[in-house]
Amino acid sequence: MILFPAIDLYDGKAVRLFKGDYAQMTVYSAHPESVAADFVRCGAGHIHIVDLQGAKDGTTPNFEAVQRIKAASGAFCEVGGGIRSMEVIRRYLDAGLDRVILGTAAVTDRAFLKK
Repeated sequence: MILFPAIDLYDGKAVRLFKGDYAQMTVYSAHPESVAADFVRCGAGHIHIVDLQGAKDGTTPNFEAVQRIKAASGAFCEVGGGIRSMEVIRRYLDAGLDRVILGTAAVTDRAFLKK
């Protein structure tokens, strides 16, 4: 079994939503890269990252935070949220991310999946 501890991002911070409600957000750290490094120190080899703003509006406002997480952790990192074009996929992969996760694009744009 492989466990992926998760880091949800909003405004560059590690957060958690209560039942998916953006109005009920708890900020756990202003430095998500430190959270990732702590996960690795505790034995994690993989990290699941979600850009909550990206998931909501289809952009990638937390791209730099994602890069910092990957650099600080050295772990296998997968990212989701706001990934709705090949350009964004390439950008994340070029930045060293190991996997991208498609959500909305996979459901709403079947032609995109064929690319």
